Amino acid sequence: DYLTKPIELDELNILIDRIAERQSLIRENEILRQELRDKGITTDKIIYNSPKMENLINMTGRVASSRATVLIEGESGTGKELLARLIHNLSPRSEKLMIAVNCGALPESLLESELFGHEKGAFTGATARRIGRFEEADGGTIFLDEIGELSPPVQVKLLRFLQEHEFQRLGGNRTIHSDVRIISATNQDLETKVKEGSFRDDLFYRINVVVMSIPPLRERKEDIPPLIEHFIHHFAVENGKEIEDLSSEAKDLLLKYDYPGNVRELENIIERAVVISRGPVITTADLPFRE
Repeated sequence: DYLTKPIELDELNILIDRIAERQSLIRENEILRQELRDKGITTDKIIYNSPKMENLINMTGRVASSRATVLIEGESGTGKELLARLIHNLSPRSEKLMIAVNCGALPESLLESELFGHEKGAFTGATARRIGRFEEADGGTIFLDEIGELSPPVQVKLLRFLQEHEFQRLGGNRTIHSDVRIISATNQDLETKVKEGSFRDDLFYRINVVVMSIPPLRERKEDIPPLIEHFIHHFAVENGKEIEDLSSEAKDLLLKYDYPGNVRELENIIERAVVISRGPVITTADLPFRE
Protein backbone atom coordinates (compact mmCIF):
# COMPACT_ATOMS: atom_id res chain seq x y z
CA ASP A 1 0.00 0.00 0.00
CA TYR A 2 1.20 3.52 -0.74
CA LEU A 3 0.07 7.15 -0.73
CA THR A 4 0.25 9.57 -3.61
CA LYS A 5 1.19 13.22 -3.19
CA PRO A 6 -0.38 15.51 -2.21
CA ILE A 7 -1.68 13.36 0.65
CA GLU A 8 -5.45 13.45 1.14
CA LEU A 9 -6.69 13.08 4.73
CA ASP A 10 -9.47 10.68 3.68
CA GLU A 11 -6.97 8.56 1.77
CA LEU A 12 -4.66 8.46 4.80
CA ASN A 13 -7.51 7.39 7.09
CA ILE A 14 -8.53 4.64 4.66
CA LEU A 15 -4.94 3.36 4.51
CA ILE A 16 -4.67 3.36 8.32
CA ASP A 17 -7.97 1.49 8.61
CA ARG A 18 -6.85 -1.02 5.98
CA ILE A 19 -3.56 -1.70 7.79
CA ALA A 20 -5.38 -2.10 11.11
CA GLU A 21 -7.92 -4.49 9.59
CA ARG A 22 -5.21 -6.55 7.93
CA GLN A 23 -3.27 -6.83 11.20
CA SER A 24 -6.48 -7.92 12.90
CA LEU A 25 -6.99 -10.62 10.25
CA ILE A 26 -3.40 -11.82 10.68
CA ARG A 27 -3.98 -12.15 14.44
CA GLU A 28 -7.30 -13.91 13.78
CA ASN A 29 -5.60 -16.41 11.48
CA GLU A 30 -2.95 -17.14 14.09
CA ILE A 31 -5.67 -17.74 16.69
CA LEU A 32 -7.42 -20.08 14.25
CA ARG A 33 -4.17 -21.95 13.60
CA GLN A 34 -3.89 -22.45 17.37
CA GLU A 35 -7.48 -23.73 17.41
CA LEU A 36 -6.52 -26.22 14.72
CA ARG A 37 -3.64 -27.42 16.88
CA ASP A 38 -5.96 -27.61 19.92
CA LYS A 39 -8.43 -29.73 17.94
CA GLY A 40 -5.68 -32.13 16.92
CA ILE A 41 -5.15 -30.67 13.47
CA THR A 42 -1.72 -29.59 12.28
CA THR A 43 -0.39 -29.33 8.77
CA ASP A 44 -0.17 -33.11 8.58
CA LYS A 45 -2.61 -34.52 11.15
CA ILE A 46 -6.34 -34.78 11.72
CA ILE A 47 -8.02 -36.98 14.31
CA TYR A 48 -9.44 -40.05 12.61
CA ASN A 49 -9.26 -43.83 12.59
CA SER A 50 -11.58 -44.72 9.73
CA PRO A 51 -10.73 -45.69 6.13
CA LYS A 52 -13.20 -43.07 4.86
CA MET A 53 -11.34 -40.25 6.59
CA GLU A 54 -7.97 -41.72 5.64
CA ASN A 55 -8.96 -41.55 1.97
CA LEU A 56 -10.13 -37.96 2.43
CA ILE A 57 -6.94 -36.86 4.18
CA ASN A 58 -4.77 -38.55 1.53
CA MET A 59 -6.68 -36.58 -1.09
CA THR A 60 -6.17 -33.33 0.85
CA GLY A 61 -2.43 -33.28 0.30
CA ARG A 62 -2.83 -33.58 -3.46
CA VAL A 63 -5.59 -30.97 -3.60
CA ALA A 64 -3.67 -28.47 -1.47
CA SER A 65 -0.80 -28.11 -3.92
CA SER A 66 -3.09 -27.07 -6.78
CA ARG A 67 -4.89 -23.81 -7.55
CA ALA A 68 -8.22 -25.56 -8.25
CA THR A 69 -11.44 -24.50 -6.59
CA VAL A 70 -12.70 -26.96 -3.98
CA LEU A 71 -16.27 -27.70 -2.90
CA ILE A 72 -16.55 -29.40 0.50
CA GLU A 73 -19.82 -31.22 1.07
CA GLY A 74 -21.06 -32.45 4.42
CA GLU A 75 -23.69 -32.16 7.09
CA SER A 76 -23.48 -29.43 9.71
CA GLY A 77 -20.87 -30.16 12.35
CA THR A 78 -18.71 -32.49 10.26
CA GLY A 79 -15.78 -30.06 10.17
CA LYS A 80 -15.93 -28.47 6.73
CA GLU A 81 -14.12 -25.30 7.79
CA LEU A 82 -11.43 -27.31 9.57
CA LEU A 83 -10.81 -29.28 6.37
CA ALA A 84 -10.67 -26.03 4.40
CA ARG A 85 -8.06 -24.68 6.82
CA LEU A 86 -6.05 -27.87 6.50
CA ILE A 87 -6.05 -27.48 2.71
CA HIS A 88 -4.92 -23.86 3.10
CA ASN A 89 -2.22 -24.73 5.65
CA LEU A 90 -0.81 -27.41 3.35
CA SER A 91 -0.86 -25.14 0.30
CA PRO A 92 1.75 -22.73 -1.09
CA ARG A 93 -0.58 -19.98 0.16
CA SER A 94 -0.20 -20.96 3.82
CA GLU A 95 1.76 -17.84 4.77
CA LYS A 96 -1.06 -15.64 3.48
CA LEU A 97 -4.51 -15.12 4.94
CA MET A 98 -7.40 -17.53 4.86
CA ILE A 99 -10.64 -15.66 5.47
CA ALA A 100 -13.90 -17.48 6.22
CA VAL A 101 -17.24 -15.93 5.26
CA ASN A 102 -20.61 -17.45 6.15
CA CYS A 103 -22.78 -16.67 3.12
CA GLY A 104 -25.97 -17.40 5.03
CA ALA A 105 -25.25 -15.08 7.94
CA LEU A 106 -25.59 -11.72 6.15
CA PRO A 107 -28.30 -10.14 3.97
CA GLU A 108 -27.52 -9.71 0.27
CA SER A 109 -26.46 -6.05 0.37
CA LEU A 110 -24.13 -6.54 3.34
CA LEU A 111 -22.68 -9.77 1.95
CA GLU A 112 -21.71 -8.12 -1.33
CA SER A 113 -19.96 -5.36 0.61
CA GLU A 114 -18.31 -7.92 2.91
CA LEU A 115 -16.88 -9.85 -0.03
CA PHE A 116 -16.05 -7.12 -2.53
CA GLY A 117 -15.95 -3.92 -0.46
CA HIS A 118 -17.70 -0.64 -1.19
CA GLU A 119 -16.94 2.98 -1.99
CA LYS A 120 -17.96 5.92 0.15
CA GLY A 121 -21.59 6.78 -0.57
CA ALA A 122 -22.34 3.44 -2.25
CA PHE A 123 -25.43 3.07 -0.07
CA THR A 124 -27.04 4.64 2.98
CA GLY A 125 -24.58 4.36 5.85
CA ALA A 126 -21.50 3.91 3.65
CA THR A 127 -19.64 6.84 5.17
CA ALA A 128 -16.20 5.59 4.10
CA ARG A 129 -14.61 3.23 1.64
CA ARG A 130 -14.38 -0.37 2.82
CA ILE A 131 -11.90 -2.99 1.63
CA GLY A 132 -13.61 -6.34 0.95
CA ARG A 133 -12.46 -9.82 1.85
CA PHE A 134 -11.35 -10.67 -1.68
CA GLU A 135 -9.00 -7.71 -1.59
CA GLU A 136 -7.75 -8.51 1.92
CA ALA A 137 -7.08 -12.16 1.06
CA ASP A 138 -4.95 -11.40 -2.02
CA GLY A 139 -2.44 -14.24 -2.33
CA GLY A 140 -4.40 -16.39 0.10
CA THR A 141 -7.68 -18.25 0.37
CA ILE A 142 -11.36 -17.37 0.79
CA PHE A 143 -13.62 -19.96 2.42
CA LEU A 144 -17.26 -19.47 1.44
CA ASP A 145 -19.39 -21.45 3.87
CA GLU A 146 -23.03 -22.13 3.01
CA ILE A 147 -22.39 -21.04 -0.58
CA GLY A 148 -25.84 -22.29 -1.57
CA GLU A 149 -27.31 -19.26 0.23
CA LEU A 150 -25.79 -16.73 -2.21
CA SER A 151 -28.32 -14.45 -3.89
CA PRO A 152 -28.42 -14.33 -7.73
CA PRO A 153 -26.67 -10.91 -7.96
CA VAL A 154 -23.80 -12.03 -5.71
CA GLN A 155 -23.56 -15.29 -7.67
CA VAL A 156 -23.03 -13.22 -10.84
CA LYS A 157 -20.26 -11.18 -9.22
CA LEU A 158 -18.57 -14.29 -7.84
CA LEU A 159 -18.74 -15.96 -11.25
CA ARG A 160 -17.03 -12.98 -12.86
CA PHE A 161 -14.28 -13.13 -10.26
CA LEU A 162 -13.72 -16.83 -10.90
CA GLN A 163 -13.53 -16.18 -14.63
CA GLU A 164 -11.42 -13.01 -14.64
CA HIS A 165 -9.89 -12.81 -11.13
CA GLU A 166 -11.17 -9.25 -10.91
CA PHE A 167 -14.07 -7.32 -9.42
CA GLN A 168 -15.33 -3.84 -8.60
CA ARG A 169 -16.24 -2.53 -5.19
CA LEU A 170 -19.92 -1.83 -4.61
CA GLY A 171 -20.58 1.67 -5.94
CA GLY A 172 -17.21 1.82 -7.70
CA ASN A 173 -16.02 1.61 -11.29
CA ARG A 174 -12.35 0.74 -10.81
CA THR A 175 -11.42 -2.85 -11.64
CA ILE A 176 -9.44 -4.58 -8.89
CA HIS A 177 -7.40 -7.72 -9.49
CA SER A 178 -6.85 -10.28 -6.73
CA ASP A 179 -5.15 -13.68 -6.59
CA VAL A 180 -7.43 -15.65 -4.28
CA ARG A 181 -8.18 -19.36 -4.14
CA ILE A 182 -11.80 -20.17 -3.37
CA ILE A 183 -12.84 -23.09 -1.20
CA SER A 184 -16.60 -23.42 -0.77
CA ALA A 185 -18.75 -25.56 1.50
CA THR A 186 -22.36 -26.61 1.60
CA ASN A 187 -24.69 -28.86 3.55
CA GLN A 188 -27.23 -28.68 0.73
CA ASP A 189 -27.63 -30.53 -2.57
CA LEU A 190 -26.39 -27.87 -4.99
CA GLU A 191 -27.24 -29.95 -8.04
CA THR A 192 -30.89 -29.86 -6.96
CA LYS A 193 -30.67 -26.09 -6.49
CA VAL A 194 -29.25 -25.81 -10.02
CA LYS A 195 -32.17 -27.81 -11.41
CA GLU A 196 -34.60 -25.62 -9.46
CA GLY A 197 -32.96 -22.50 -10.90
CA SER A 198 -31.90 -21.00 -7.57
CA PHE A 199 -28.17 -21.61 -8.17
CA ARG A 200 -26.36 -20.82 -11.43
CA ASP A 201 -25.14 -23.87 -13.31
CA ASP A 202 -22.07 -22.03 -14.67
CA LEU A 203 -21.08 -20.99 -11.14
CA PHE A 204 -21.69 -24.53 -9.88
CA TYR A 205 -19.25 -25.95 -12.43
CA ARG A 206 -16.68 -23.28 -11.54
CA ILE A 207 -16.69 -23.98 -7.79
CA ASN A 208 -16.65 -27.78 -7.87
CA VAL A 209 -13.52 -28.58 -9.86
CA VAL A 210 -12.62 -30.77 -6.87
CA VAL A 211 -15.40 -32.11 -4.63
CA MET A 212 -14.54 -33.43 -1.16
CA SER A 213 -17.33 -35.08 0.83
CA ILE A 214 -16.98 -35.44 4.60
CA PRO A 215 -19.01 -38.43 5.80
CA PRO A 216 -21.26 -37.93 8.83
CA LEU A 217 -19.91 -39.26 12.12
CA ARG A 218 -22.54 -42.05 12.22
CA GLU A 219 -20.91 -43.51 9.09
CA ARG A 220 -17.40 -43.54 10.56
CA LYS A 221 -17.81 -44.67 14.14
CA GLU A 222 -14.19 -45.82 14.24
CA ASP A 223 -13.37 -42.13 14.65
CA ILE A 224 -15.44 -41.75 17.82
CA PRO A 225 -12.95 -43.29 20.35
CA PRO A 226 -9.95 -41.11 19.37
CA LEU A 227 -12.19 -38.03 19.22
CA ILE A 228 -13.55 -38.79 22.69
CA GLU A 229 -10.03 -39.24 24.05
CA HIS A 230 -8.93 -35.95 22.53
CA PHE A 231 -11.93 -33.97 23.76
CA ILE A 232 -11.67 -35.40 27.30
CA HIS A 233 -8.03 -34.35 27.52
CA HIS A 234 -8.72 -30.93 26.01
CA PHE A 235 -11.64 -30.03 28.26
CA ALA A 236 -10.09 -31.56 31.37
CA VAL A 237 -7.08 -29.27 30.97
CA GLU A 238 -9.29 -26.30 30.10
CA ASN A 239 -11.46 -26.79 33.19
CA GLY A 240 -8.76 -27.91 35.61
CA LYS A 241 -10.31 -31.37 36.05
CA GLU A 242 -8.60 -34.74 36.43
CA ILE A 243 -10.60 -37.04 34.18
CA GLU A 244 -8.99 -40.41 33.56
CA ASP A 245 -11.52 -42.37 31.55
CA LEU A 246 -15.11 -43.28 30.67
CA SER A 247 -17.09 -46.08 32.26
CA SER A 248 -17.76 -49.01 29.93
CA GLU A 249 -21.48 -48.15 29.98
CA ALA A 250 -20.77 -44.56 28.96
CA LYS A 251 -18.50 -45.75 26.14
CA ASP A 252 -21.21 -48.06 24.85
CA LEU A 253 -23.78 -45.25 24.82
CA LEU A 254 -21.44 -42.87 23.01
CA LEU A 255 -20.61 -45.49 20.37
CA LYS A 256 -24.26 -46.38 19.75
CA TYR A 257 -25.49 -42.80 19.40
CA ASP A 258 -25.96 -41.48 15.85
CA TYR A 259 -24.88 -37.82 16.37
CA PRO A 260 -27.20 -35.78 14.13
CA GLY A 261 -24.95 -32.82 14.99
CA ASN A 262 -21.82 -34.82 14.10
CA VAL A 263 -18.40 -34.00 15.60
CA ARG A 264 -19.63 -30.67 16.94
CA GLU A 265 -22.31 -32.49 18.95
CA LEU A 266 -19.82 -35.05 20.28
CA GLU A 267 -17.53 -32.22 21.34
CA ASN A 268 -20.41 -30.54 23.17
CA ILE A 269 -21.40 -33.80 24.91
CA ILE A 270 -17.86 -34.44 26.15
CA GLU A 271 -17.38 -30.85 27.31
CA ARG A 272 -20.61 -31.08 29.34
CA ALA A 273 -19.60 -34.46 30.79
CA VAL A 274 -16.18 -33.18 31.85
CA VAL A 275 -17.68 -30.09 33.49
CA ILE A 276 -20.36 -31.91 35.53
CA SER A 277 -18.42 -35.09 36.33
CA ARG A 278 -17.87 -35.54 40.08
CA GLY A 279 -14.98 -37.95 39.79
CA PRO A 280 -12.13 -39.09 37.55
CA VAL A 281 -14.39 -41.36 35.48
CA ILE A 282 -17.21 -40.09 33.26
CA THR A 283 -20.36 -42.19 33.74
CA THR A 284 -23.74 -42.42 32.04
CA ALA A 285 -25.05 -39.94 34.63
CA ASP A 286 -22.81 -37.31 33.01
CA LEU A 287 -24.29 -37.85 29.54
CA PRO A 288 -27.38 -36.07 28.19
CA PHE A 289 -28.96 -39.37 27.13
CA ARG A 290 -29.40 -42.74 28.82
CA GLU A 291 -30.10 -45.06 25.91
